[in-house]
Amino acid sequence: MSRRFVSQLAHQEAVDQIFLASDKQLRPNRNGNLYLQMELSDRSGSISARMWNASEQDYRNFENGDYVRIEGSTQLFQGSIQLIATGIRKALKTDVNPDDFLILGSKEIDQLTVRLSQILRKMRDPHLLNLAECFLVDEEFMRKLSRAPAGVKNHHAYLGGLMEHVVNLMDLITRIAPLYPSINADLLLMGAFLHDVGKVDELAYERDFTYTDEGQLIGHVVMAVGILEKKLRETERLSGEALPDELVLRLKHMIVSHHGQYEYGSPKLPMTLEAVALHHLDNLDAKIHSFDQLIRDDPNVESGWTSFHHGLGRKLFKGEPDQPPRSNR
Repeated sequence: MSRRFVSQLAHQEAVDQIFLASDKQLRPNRNGNLYLQMELSDRSGSISARMWNASEQDYRNFENGDYVRIEGSTQLFQGSIQLIATGIRKALKTDVNPDDFLILGSKEIDQLTVRLSQILRKMRDPHLLNLAECFLVDEEFMRKLSRAPAGVKNHHAYLGGLMEHVVNLMDLITRIAPLYPSINADLLLMGAFLHDVGKVDELAYERDFTYTDEGQLIGHVVMAVGILEKKLRETERLSGEALPDELVLRLKHMIVSHHGQYEYGSPKLPMTLEAVALHHLDNLDAKIHSFDQLIRDDPNVESGWTSFHHGLGRKLFKGEPDQPPRSNR
Protein backbone atom coordinates (compact mmCIF):
# COMPACT_ATOMS: atom_id res chain seq x y z
CA MET A 1 0.00 0.00 0.00
CA SER A 2 1.45 3.36 -1.03
CA ARG A 3 1.92 6.03 1.61
CA ARG A 4 -0.73 8.65 2.22
CA PHE A 5 1.01 11.89 3.12
CA VAL A 6 -0.41 14.23 5.74
CA SER A 7 -1.45 16.72 3.07
CA GLN A 8 -3.50 13.99 1.35
CA LEU A 9 -5.46 12.76 4.38
CA ALA A 10 -9.20 13.35 4.25
CA HIS A 11 -12.15 13.06 6.67
CA GLN A 12 -12.93 9.58 8.02
CA GLU A 13 -9.91 7.89 6.51
CA ALA A 14 -8.37 4.81 8.08
CA VAL A 15 -4.67 5.22 8.87
CA ASP A 16 -1.93 2.67 9.51
CA GLN A 17 1.48 4.14 8.77
CA ILE A 18 4.61 5.81 10.12
CA PHE A 19 4.95 9.45 11.19
CA LEU A 20 7.50 11.59 12.99
CA ALA A 21 6.22 12.41 16.50
CA SER A 22 6.69 15.67 18.41
CA ASP A 23 5.08 17.79 21.14
CA LYS A 24 3.67 14.80 23.00
CA GLN A 25 1.64 15.57 26.12
CA LEU A 26 -0.35 13.40 28.52
CA ARG A 27 -3.40 15.32 29.69
CA PRO A 28 -6.56 14.71 31.72
CA ASN A 29 -9.95 15.44 30.17
CA ARG A 30 -12.86 17.00 32.06
CA ASN A 31 -13.69 13.62 33.57
CA GLY A 32 -10.16 13.05 34.76
CA ASN A 33 -9.34 10.38 32.16
CA LEU A 34 -5.96 10.65 30.49
CA TYR A 35 -5.43 11.22 26.78
CA LEU A 36 -2.27 11.51 24.71
CA GLN A 37 -1.86 14.55 22.46
CA MET A 38 0.92 14.89 19.89
CA GLU A 39 1.93 16.31 16.51
CA LEU A 40 2.59 13.88 13.67
CA SER A 41 4.43 14.90 10.53
CA ASP A 42 5.99 13.84 7.27
CA ARG A 43 7.57 15.84 4.46
CA SER A 44 4.20 17.26 3.39
CA GLY A 45 3.18 18.80 6.73
CA SER A 46 1.87 17.97 10.19
CA ILE A 47 -1.38 16.86 11.78
CA SER A 48 -2.62 16.99 15.38
CA ALA A 49 -3.35 13.59 16.91
CA ARG A 50 -5.02 12.32 20.06
CA MET A 51 -5.27 8.95 21.70
CA TRP A 52 -8.15 8.65 24.16
CA ASN A 53 -7.90 6.58 27.36
CA ALA A 54 -4.11 6.61 27.17
CA SER A 55 -1.80 5.38 29.90
CA GLU A 56 1.55 6.41 31.32
CA GLN A 57 3.03 3.49 29.38
CA ASP A 58 1.61 4.81 26.11
CA TYR A 59 3.31 8.12 26.86
CA ARG A 60 6.67 6.47 27.66
CA ASN A 61 6.63 4.18 24.61
CA PHE A 62 8.27 6.82 22.42
CA GLU A 63 10.09 10.14 22.61
CA ASN A 64 9.72 13.37 20.71
CA GLY A 65 11.68 12.96 17.48
CA ASP A 66 10.94 9.23 17.19
CA TYR A 67 9.30 7.61 14.21
CA VAL A 68 6.06 5.95 15.33
CA ARG A 69 3.56 3.64 13.66
CA ILE A 70 0.05 4.95 14.16
CA GLU A 71 -3.22 3.09 13.73
CA GLY A 72 -6.44 5.10 13.78
CA SER A 73 -8.66 7.29 11.67
CA THR A 74 -9.03 10.93 10.70
CA GLN A 75 -11.88 13.28 11.47
CA LEU A 76 -12.76 16.88 10.71
CA PHE A 77 -12.76 19.00 13.87
CA GLN A 78 -13.32 22.78 13.87
CA GLY A 79 -12.33 23.04 10.23
CA SER A 80 -9.13 20.98 10.48
CA ILE A 81 -8.30 17.33 9.97
CA GLN A 82 -7.07 15.57 13.11
CA LEU A 83 -6.09 11.97 13.72
CA ILE A 84 -7.63 9.81 16.44
CA ALA A 85 -5.14 7.07 17.28
CA THR A 86 -6.20 3.66 18.53
CA GLY A 87 -2.68 2.26 18.57
CA ILE A 88 0.81 3.72 18.69
CA ARG A 89 4.25 2.15 18.89
CA LYS A 90 7.80 3.09 18.06
CA ALA A 91 8.58 2.18 14.45
CA LEU A 92 11.35 -0.22 13.46
CA LYS A 93 14.24 1.46 11.67
CA THR A 94 13.88 -1.00 8.80
CA ASP A 95 10.30 0.21 8.22
CA VAL A 96 11.22 3.90 7.93
CA ASN A 97 11.88 5.53 4.56
CA PRO A 98 13.82 8.75 5.37
CA ASP A 99 12.76 10.29 2.05
CA ASP A 100 9.17 10.42 3.36
CA PHE A 101 10.28 12.95 5.99
CA LEU A 102 12.89 15.15 4.28
CA ILE A 103 11.57 18.27 2.59
CA LEU A 104 15.06 18.97 1.26
CA GLY A 105 17.18 16.04 0.12
CA SER A 106 20.96 15.95 0.41
CA LYS A 107 21.32 16.85 -3.28
CA GLU A 108 19.18 19.98 -2.85
CA ILE A 109 21.11 21.04 0.25
CA ASP A 110 24.40 20.55 -1.60
CA GLN A 111 23.10 22.77 -4.42
CA LEU A 112 22.10 25.46 -1.92
CA THR A 113 25.54 25.30 -0.31
CA VAL A 114 27.22 25.75 -3.69
CA ARG A 115 24.94 28.69 -4.49
CA LEU A 116 25.72 30.30 -1.13
CA SER A 117 29.46 30.02 -1.79
CA GLN A 118 29.09 31.45 -5.29
CA ILE A 119 27.21 34.52 -4.10
CA LEU A 120 29.57 35.27 -1.22
CA ARG A 121 32.71 34.78 -3.29
CA LYS A 122 31.46 37.25 -5.93
CA MET A 123 31.54 40.12 -3.44
CA ARG A 124 34.03 42.85 -4.35
CA ASP A 125 34.81 44.18 -0.88
CA PRO A 126 38.08 42.46 0.17
CA HIS A 127 37.29 42.76 3.88
CA LEU A 128 33.91 41.07 3.50
CA LEU A 129 35.43 38.44 1.21
CA ASN A 130 37.98 37.52 3.89
CA LEU A 131 35.25 37.32 6.52
CA ALA A 132 33.03 35.17 4.30
CA GLU A 133 35.91 32.80 3.56
CA CYS A 134 36.45 32.19 7.28
CA PHE A 135 32.87 30.96 7.52
CA LEU A 136 32.96 28.92 4.31
CA VAL A 137 36.09 26.96 5.24
CA ASP A 138 34.76 26.17 8.73
CA GLU A 139 33.51 22.62 8.13
CA GLU A 140 31.72 22.29 11.48
CA PHE A 141 29.89 25.58 11.03
CA MET A 142 28.87 24.73 7.45
CA ARG A 143 27.64 21.30 8.57
CA LYS A 144 25.37 22.92 11.14
CA LEU A 145 24.22 25.61 8.70
CA SER A 146 23.26 22.97 6.13
CA ARG A 147 21.13 21.06 8.66
CA ALA A 148 19.57 23.76 10.84
CA PRO A 149 15.91 24.72 10.44
CA ALA A 150 15.02 28.40 10.34
CA GLY A 151 12.56 27.90 13.20
CA VAL A 152 10.79 25.36 15.38
CA LYS A 153 7.28 26.09 14.10
CA ASN A 154 7.30 29.07 11.77
CA HIS A 155 8.84 29.56 8.32
CA HIS A 156 11.32 27.02 6.89
CA ALA A 157 10.89 24.76 9.94
CA TYR A 158 12.64 21.70 8.52
CA LEU A 159 16.17 20.36 8.16
CA GLY A 160 18.05 22.60 5.75
CA GLY A 161 15.41 25.31 6.10
CA LEU A 162 17.86 27.92 7.39
CA MET A 163 20.17 27.41 4.41
CA GLU A 164 17.22 27.64 2.01
CA HIS A 165 15.96 30.85 3.66
CA VAL A 166 19.40 32.49 3.60
CA VAL A 167 20.06 31.58 -0.04
CA ASN A 168 16.58 32.74 -1.08
CA LEU A 169 17.21 36.04 0.67
CA MET A 170 20.62 36.49 -0.91
CA ASP A 171 19.21 35.68 -4.35
CA LEU A 172 16.57 38.35 -3.76
CA ILE A 173 19.30 40.85 -2.93
CA THR A 174 21.28 40.12 -6.10
CA ARG A 175 18.17 41.02 -8.10
CA ILE A 176 16.97 44.02 -6.11
CA ALA A 177 20.16 45.78 -5.01
CA PRO A 178 21.03 47.03 -8.55
CA LEU A 179 17.77 49.01 -8.51
CA TYR A 180 18.99 50.99 -5.48
CA PRO A 181 22.54 52.28 -6.14
CA SER A 182 22.68 53.96 -2.72
CA ILE A 183 22.70 50.52 -1.08
CA ASN A 184 26.02 48.78 -0.48
CA ALA A 185 25.17 45.43 -2.11
CA ASP A 186 28.11 43.52 -0.59
CA LEU A 187 27.27 44.77 2.88
CA LEU A 188 23.63 43.80 2.44
CA LEU A 189 24.59 40.32 1.19
CA MET A 190 26.85 39.76 4.18
CA GLY A 191 24.12 40.99 6.52
CA ALA A 192 21.70 38.51 4.96
CA PHE A 193 24.20 35.70 5.48
CA LEU A 194 24.77 36.69 9.11
CA HIS A 195 21.31 37.78 10.29
CA ASP A 196 20.08 34.34 11.45
CA VAL A 197 23.45 32.66 11.88
CA GLY A 198 22.84 32.31 15.63
CA LYS A 199 20.14 29.74 14.89
CA VAL A 200 22.76 27.07 14.19
CA ASP A 201 23.28 26.96 17.98
CA GLU A 202 19.98 28.44 19.21
CA LEU A 203 18.06 25.41 17.97
CA ALA A 204 18.50 21.70 18.59
CA TYR A 205 17.62 19.64 15.51
CA GLU A 206 19.27 16.25 15.72
CA ARG A 207 15.91 14.74 16.75
CA ASP A 208 12.89 16.87 17.59
CA PHE A 209 13.13 20.61 16.90
CA THR A 210 13.51 22.54 20.13
CA TYR A 211 15.61 25.28 21.73
CA THR A 212 18.99 24.71 23.35
CA ASP A 213 19.60 26.14 26.82
CA GLU A 214 21.71 28.88 25.25
CA GLY A 215 18.97 29.55 22.73
CA GLN A 216 16.36 29.93 25.46
CA LEU A 217 18.52 32.11 27.69
CA ILE A 218 20.21 34.32 25.09
CA GLY A 219 18.53 33.96 21.67
CA HIS A 220 19.85 33.89 18.13
CA VAL A 221 20.22 37.66 17.70
CA VAL A 222 22.75 38.02 20.53
CA MET A 223 24.34 34.68 19.65
CA ALA A 224 24.87 35.83 16.05
CA VAL A 225 26.83 38.87 17.24
CA GLY A 226 29.04 36.54 19.32
CA ILE A 227 29.65 34.26 16.32
CA LEU A 228 30.54 37.29 14.19
CA GLU A 229 33.00 38.62 16.78
CA LYS A 230 34.76 35.25 16.90
CA LYS A 231 35.08 35.16 13.10
CA LEU A 232 36.30 38.77 13.02
CA ARG A 233 39.23 37.81 15.28
CA GLU A 234 39.92 34.80 13.09
CA THR A 235 39.80 36.94 9.93
CA GLU A 236 42.27 39.42 11.39
CA ARG A 237 44.63 36.62 12.42
CA LEU A 238 44.56 34.94 9.00
CA SER A 239 44.62 38.06 6.80
CA GLY A 240 46.78 40.23 9.03
CA GLU A 241 44.23 43.04 8.74
CA ALA A 242 41.22 43.95 10.85
CA LEU A 243 37.92 44.96 9.27
CA PRO A 244 37.23 48.71 9.46
CA ASP A 245 35.37 49.67 12.62
CA GLU A 246 32.43 51.23 10.80
CA LEU A 247 32.00 48.18 8.58
CA VAL A 248 31.84 45.95 11.66
CA LEU A 249 29.38 48.33 13.31
CA ARG A 250 27.11 48.23 10.27
CA LEU A 251 27.19 44.42 10.18
CA LYS A 252 26.29 44.17 13.86
CA HIS A 253 23.51 46.71 13.42
CA MET A 254 21.92 44.64 10.65
CA ILE A 255 21.92 41.59 12.91
CA VAL A 256 20.36 43.31 15.92
CA SER A 257 17.76 45.25 13.90
CA HIS A 258 16.59 42.68 11.35
CA HIS A 259 13.34 41.89 13.20
CA GLY A 260 12.40 45.48 12.47
CA GLN A 261 10.28 46.32 15.53
CA TYR A 262 10.82 46.20 19.27
CA GLU A 263 7.69 44.10 19.82
CA TYR A 264 9.11 41.45 17.48
CA GLY A 265 12.28 41.06 19.54
CA SER A 266 14.47 43.59 17.76
CA PRO A 267 16.91 45.29 20.19
CA LYS A 268 17.23 48.19 17.74
CA LEU A 269 15.17 49.60 14.88
CA PRO A 270 16.83 49.60 11.41
CA MET A 271 18.83 52.83 11.02
CA THR A 272 20.83 52.28 7.84
CA LEU A 273 19.72 51.68 4.26
CA GLU A 274 21.07 48.15 4.33
CA ALA A 275 19.36 47.36 7.65
CA VAL A 276 16.00 48.65 6.34
CA ALA A 277 16.37 46.58 3.18
CA LEU A 278 17.39 43.45 5.11
CA HIS A 279 14.41 43.68 7.44
CA HIS A 280 11.85 43.99 4.67
CA LEU A 281 13.40 41.37 2.37
CA ASP A 282 13.79 38.93 5.27
CA ASN A 283 10.15 39.48 6.19
CA LEU A 284 9.10 39.04 2.56
CA ASP A 285 10.76 35.64 2.20
CA ALA A 286 9.47 34.44 5.57
CA LYS A 287 5.88 35.61 4.94
CA ILE A 288 5.64 34.23 1.39
CA HIS A 289 6.93 30.87 2.57
CA SER A 290 4.57 30.76 5.57
CA PHE A 291 1.49 31.80 3.60
CA ASP A 292 2.29 29.33 0.84
CA GLN A 293 2.62 26.57 3.44
CA LEU A 294 -0.74 27.47 4.99
CA ILE A 295 -2.44 27.35 1.59
CA ARG A 296 -0.85 24.02 0.63
CA ASP A 297 -1.59 22.40 4.00
CA ASP A 298 -5.15 23.66 4.35
CA PRO A 299 -7.63 20.81 5.03
CA ASN A 300 -10.57 22.53 3.29
CA VAL A 301 -9.94 20.77 0.00
CA GLU A 302 -13.46 21.49 -1.29
CA SER A 303 -13.25 25.23 -0.67
CA GLY A 304 -11.41 28.01 -2.47
CA TRP A 305 -10.61 29.55 0.93
CA THR A 306 -8.48 28.34 3.81
CA SER A 307 -9.71 28.07 7.37
CA PHE A 308 -9.64 31.29 9.38
CA HIS A 309 -6.19 31.81 10.89
CA HIS A 310 -6.50 33.67 14.18
CA GLY A 311 -2.82 34.64 14.18
CA LEU A 312 -3.27 36.33 10.80
CA GLY A 313 -6.79 37.63 11.41
CA ARG A 314 -7.94 36.38 8.01
CA LYS A 315 -8.58 33.53 5.63
CA LEU A 316 -6.40 33.06 2.54
CA PHE A 317 -7.77 32.67 -0.98
CA LYS A 318 -6.63 29.48 -2.72
CA GLY A 319 -8.63 29.73 -5.93
CA GLU A 320 -11.05 27.26 -7.41
CA PRO A 321 -10.99 23.87 -5.59
CA ASP A 322 -10.77 21.90 -8.84
CA GLN A 323 -7.21 23.10 -9.48
CA PRO A 324 -4.47 20.44 -9.91
CA PRO A 325 -3.55 18.74 -6.61
CA ARG A 326 -0.73 20.22 -4.58
CA SER A 327 2.60 18.44 -4.35
CA ASN A 328 3.87 16.60 -1.28
CA ARG A 329 6.66 19.16 -0.81
